[in-house]
Amino acid sequence: MTAPLPLRPPDPGTEKAGAAPAGREPSRLLAPLRQTGGLFALALAVARAVFRRPFQVREFIEQFWFVASVTILPAALVSIPFGAVIALQVGSLTEQLGAQSFTGGASVLAVIQQASPLIVALLIAGAAGSAICADLGSRKIREELDAMEVMGVSPVQRLVVPRVLATMLVAVLLNGLVSVVGTLGGYFFNVIMQDGTPGAYLASFSALAQLPDLYVGEIKALIFGFIAGIVAAYRGLNPRGGPKGVGDAVNQSVVITFMLLFLVNMILTAVYLQIVPPKGG
Repeated sequence: MTAPLPLRPPDPGTEKAGAAPAGREPSRLLAPLRQTGGLFALALAVARAVFRRPFQVREFIEQFWFVASVTILPAALVSIPFGAVIALQVGSLTEQLGAQSFTGGASVLAVIQQASPLIVALLIAGAAGSAICADLGSRKIREELDAMEVMGVSPVQRLVVPRVLATMLVAVLLNGLVSVVGTLGGYFFNVIMQDGTPGAYLASFSALAQLPDLYVGEIKALIFGFIAGIVAAYRGLNPRGGPKGVGDAVNQSVVITFMLLFLVNMILTAVYLQIVPPKGG
């Protein structure tokens, strides 16, 4: 009889089924930092490329028209119930406190400072941002962007900059539209459904509101449009796994944009309330 062969000691790297190599764990932990750094690098590259020539005027006009066409009607329709809900809630609260005369000012300020920029940014991120991400992602997997780089054409300056500027300009213009429509919706529901007086509604607005309130709404819309465009472009330029990766990148761009918008909105609101004193304060 032959002696049994000695058992081979187990490989330390295969002791656990499906265990990742030791060097891969730090890379997984650093992946979010790399993604964040790449996002900031793209934002800086876009800011630099804005002032370079030639500027893609035709691409900018086409993207502006596309973003506006897919967001104008939804923004107007969404702003009406938003303004109505804010007016009804604020009106009910002020009635309990015995301050019905301040309903108009409080509801209009809530629409202009908070609701309007967020509505515009969410619609741009959901409608236009997803389309921008899908377009750039499909170009990436077809290697069109690589071909542009081989020919000496910068994809950032040629494709990303016009799209980001278009989202910013549309966000600023739509913010004014949503503010007006939301204010009118709140006025209608307060006067008709809560038996408010038109004079008190307008007088409270003029007593509480000030011009910086409109400025901060427009600044928020501008920043939110920039964030939506940058995130959509970044995820579109970095898809993974072919066509399925493009779909995943679109979903990720919308979710990431929503999270960043609420975070930045909180920071901007806190800074504004610290810098600009309330009217009469």
